[in-house]
Amino acid sequence: MRGYQTGYSEIDPTLYDLEGRRRKARTVVAVLREALAAQLPRARVLDVGASTGHIDALIAEHVDSLVGIDIDQTALGNARRLYTTSRAEFLVADAMNLPFQSGSFDVVLCMHVYEHVPDSQRLFDEIFRLLRPGGVCYFSAANRLIPIEPHYGLPFLSWLTPKLANTYLRMLGRGEQYYERLLTYPGLKFLTRRFIRHDFTRRVIAEPEHFGTEYMFAQRSLKQSLALSVVDWAYPLSPGFIWVLEKPKH
Repeated sequence: MRGYQTGYSEIDPTLYDLEGRRRKARTVVAVLREALAAQLPRARVLDVGASTGHIDALIAEHVDSLVGIDIDQTALGNARRLYTTSRAEFLVADAMNLPFQSGSFDVVLCMHVYEHVPDSQRLFDEIFRLLRPGGVCYFSAANRLIPIEPHYGLPFLSWLTPKLANTYLRMLGRGEQYYERLLTYPGLKFLTRRFIRHDFTRRVIAEPEHFGTEYMFAQRSLKQSLALSVVDWAYPLSPGFIWVLEKPKH
């Protein structure tokens, strides 16, 4: 098993981009409103991978309480300094072994995190354990088949075997090791197989004003048309997915 990826915020400055993170938070809130409706203001939320806390600060305004966890102590220090309130707290904790009782949360957020943990299946076993029956996980995930790898911006990096990916990074002077382990669509389906999956991917693209994604998919733009075409005709090749994963009630 791979070791832990600590200090990720030190190599990804976008985590400190306040407006960029708030845009993502608005999408999360819009999706959760659709999924939970009147239950959202009463929801107890856990964010697995809270990082700098910018996303959680906005989400916390719409829920009963929020706990953000991460192993990146530098990023979490930023969250604690700026955003700890009666509604939001931030803890250093291991996503594969979380210090909470089973069924403690109504919502778990897992936003582009699965590829960063040593064992993504253990992560989802913990998410399943911590959700109450009928609770949901907001899951946003990149596809391994994405043409431009999202962490390094390099073509086809995630398509390669770990050994070849490491060589690719070293040849370009971008690092010594490619840590992330992205999954394909079938792999993500298997990872989340214990849940009932509600797919919001198409709606987030088709209704940018409703879901706060105008900055990515302006209405009637060429980019929106191309993205919808991929989702409609070649869904397993979609660069990413947004799913609400419901824990069965029985």
